[in-house]
Amino acid sequence: MYKRFYEFGLSDEVLNALSDMGFEEPTQIQKMAIGPALEGRDIIGLAQTGTGKTAAFGISIVEWRKKGKSKNPYAIVLAPTRELAVQVAQELNRIGQNKGVTSVPIYGGQSIERQIRSLKKGVHVVVGTPGRVIDHIQRKTLVLKDVGIVVLDEADEMLNMGFIDDMERILKEVPKDRQTMLFSATMPEEIVRISARYMHEPEKVYVDAKNLVVAKIKQIFYEVREEDKIKALTRLLDVEDPSLTLIFCHTKRAVDDVSGQLRQMGYDAGSIHGDYTQSHRDEVMNQFRKGNLDILVATDVAARGLDIPDVTHVINYSIPQYPDAYVHRIGRTGRAGKSGIAITLVTPREYRQLKLIEKFARTTIKKANLPTRDEVTKAKEKELVDTLEDIISKGSHRRYLSLIERLLTRYAPQDVAAAAMSLTSGNMEVEDIEESKSHSSSDQNFTKLFMTIGKKDNIKVGDIVKYVSESTNIPGRKIGKIAILDTFSFVEVQADLADKVIGALNDMMLKGKRIRVQPAKEKVA
Repeated sequence: MYKRFYEFGLSDEVLNALSDMGFEEPTQIQKMAIGPALEGRDIIGLAQTGTGKTAAFGISIVEWRKKGKSKNPYAIVLAPTRELAVQVAQELNRIGQNKGVTSVPIYGGQSIERQIRSLKKGVHVVVGTPGRVIDHIQRKTLVLKDVGIVVLDEADEMLNMGFIDDMERILKEVPKDRQTMLFSATMPEEIVRISARYMHEPEKVYVDAKNLVVAKIKQIFYEVREEDKIKALTRLLDVEDPSLTLIFCHTKRAVDDVSGQLRQMGYDAGSIHGDYTQSHRDEVMNQFRKGNLDILVATDVAARGLDIPDVTHVINYSIPQYPDAYVHRIGRTGRAGKSGIAITLVTPREYRQLKLIEKFARTTIKKANLPTRDEVTKAKEKELVDTLEDIISKGSHRRYLSLIERLLTRYAPQDVAAAAMSLTSGNMEVEDIEESKSHSSSDQNFTKLFMTIGKKDNIKVGDIVKYVSESTNIPGRKIGKIAILDTFSFVEVQADLADKVIGALNDMMLKGKRIRVQPAKEKVA
């Protein structure tokens, strides 16, 4: 296996570009994929974001460039989100800077007229979201007859976002004698079917899950009750004092709630999710990247393609619903050889999910004790002292010296200083967090209910939580695990509330469908 970039026989232009980008040696996926990609082989790469897969296919795209006068692209990359499309196009432009290879991102949310002007000028590589690519094909502003390379990046995420038909339509638009490369974090059945139908004897390259969890990432979890999560989060932020923190929540509503509470308590927190306008998301991302925001709260999809090397802490405010999402999330820290910390807040009934994550990622997530009230108080006091010392060193306090001299004629120096500190420090009180014992949902006497609505009805976990809570006035913490399958779902609720939920939701219209709710039948061994 190749150990250095020059061993692939790359051109001097590409080698120099990689050197300028700070690439010293290939990552695991690059070692396995670049060789067959340069040979023109079809490739299936099982790899997550953060493994270097963009360069794995990008190098061969740049090296493949053919001289000619055609303004049509010779390569197209499909990506699930605007953020990833922009990031991939930027990296391809950096790799191809010395060979004159130009890559343009096209995506929804940006002026289509601007994109049309860019395409008319002529581009070598188009990186786009499937929906916007289809728009351009229909307008005949994107012609794919000269495409020789197609890349499906994060194919499983495009499947999850409903792009499967668009992906197939685009694949039918490009010449059949093309090279096709597919990269995916997981290989669901639909992705396997696409690879079988549209790829020719693909070379399979696989980055083992155990290698995806960066060795330098410290992984720990804290057990807290749902209602104590925000208190636990602020304790950790106060004591850890991270420089840049990325916090993950399941739902858009949770993102808004958590970021809003943090801002109310004086933390520099921003938030992004799919309901925000693109301009807002761009602004928040720029502020976070520059360090003007210390904390970014996001959903999984909104954080796709996020690559900020200085993120020191990833906090799973909500435990990931799927084990592979854990690897995606914690890969946002520990970048570029730096260390990082991944923290997960776990409620007692989520222990089973935590064990599934450990098994999938082949890792151990160590339990830790939350900082005590005394530790948080000392951390706050230290921050206050550091702030005062900074003010004194800069001399910005001198304008108040005459006022202090007048006060000193009436009060003792320590009283004046203590009063000033109490005025500026705000609330130094630390709220109690009730200690919880480890137990499963069955220990809490939960009942599993069967609902006749599933994935095919476009129902999501957040929808079920919302309908149950709003119809019954049951708080979210009394709703247990939710499993959504193709045509039906299971939801756990506290046993004493099961009849109330059935009475409220049975025969109710959800997503345009009348549903039935009843106790789930236990499997017979």
